[in-house]
Amino acid sequence: MFGLLALLTLPWIGYLALTLPHHAVTVHYRAAWVGFDLGLVAMLALTAWYAYRGHRLVVPAAGGTATMLLVDAWFDVVTTPAGPDLALSILLAALVELPLAAVCVWIARHGDRMVERRLRQLAARAELAHAEGAGRRRLPRLRVPLR
Repeated sequence: MFGLLALLTLPWIGYLALTLPHHAVTVHYRAAWVGFDLGLVAMLALTAWYAYRGHRLVVPAAGGTATMLLVDAWFDVVTTPAGPDLALSILLAALVELPLAAVCVWIARHGDRMVERRLRQLAARAELAHAEGAGRRRLPRLRVPLR
């Protein structure tokens, strides 16, 4: 179904390429960028929170954050007029947004390992706290199964 939708989108892209104006002025240009960047901040924070907590939702959060960073880099570069601002947009895309998107993709692909490691840490802490609370008697070791 997604492959079919991708194919059906190609004529739409051709139509847009032929009919959209070369120059457009929008009333809400500032609101669009500020709103998008606020959403990006929220996704960065959500990814950080899930990664810190070792939560399995870090995988989709990191994937969404990577997507937003790529979109931000693309539109920053293609909507900036030629000159020093364009050079700065390209530099920020190359040195900040694209590398950070790559880190997010890595997290999305390896999030299960991060969650597993976090669960082991939490189990070890719980075991230590329980042992200290029980007068340091020896408890069986908690193990988180590996794949």
